[in-house]
Amino acid sequence: MAAKPKLYYFKGRGRMESIRWLLAAAGVEFEEEFLETREQYEKLQKDGRLLFGQVPLVEIDGMLLTQTRAILSYLAAKYNLYGKDLKERARIDMYTDGTQDLMMMIAGTPFKAPKEKEESYALIVSRAKTRYFPVFEKILKDHGEAFLVGNQLSWADIQLLEAILMVEELNAPVLSDFPLLQAFKSRISSLPNVKKFLQPGSQRKPPTDAKQIEEAKKAFKIQ
Repeated sequence: MAAKPKLYYFKGRGRMESIRWLLAAAGVEFEEEFLETREQYEKLQKDGRLLFGQVPLVEIDGMLLTQTRAILSYLAAKYNLYGKDLKERARIDMYTDGTQDLMMMIAGTPFKAPKEKEESYALIVSRAKTRYFPVFEKILKDHGEAFLVGNQLSWADIQLLEAILMVEELNAPVLSDFPLLQAFKSRISSLPNVKKFLQPGSQRKPPTDAKQIEEAKKAFKIQ
């Protein structure tokens, strides 16, 4: 029996959360080792397990994978979530790059000063409503299918749902002007593996709190 993928990161969302989402949506069980001290992080570096000295790190199929996009691409291809041909893959890449831009804005905000946080969150909600969500509403309208690419679940669908839920944590009615995205959210959230991941007690991480910020700063020497 193959070993479960093992994820190395701090006990928070950050760049690892989309990896957790993708594995969960594929129905893959995984283990996690949380980096809570500087010594844990330095040991990974000394052991040569971090190619560029950075996490996320995922141990899978006898490999040590770093760099978020490379990890996500590998998982999407491995678990048949990356389209049926190069054209579909290119669209999935475009859509996931877009949602990743939005999510990284959210992920970085808790590390800012209080006043900057408030301004940043307001900007994120505004951009979601004017730049990102209108694009995906149009994609769903033009495509006319249940999913963003082709007619099967892909990495793009999973990451869009993740992004929607993150923005809704900042502004609950953010989808009020996007009926197709509302239906999309309900549809993807109802898929068995996704529904399970959304339940309390899963490996999905809550919004980053002050304790997680301090642990991350200590482990990774973030100023």
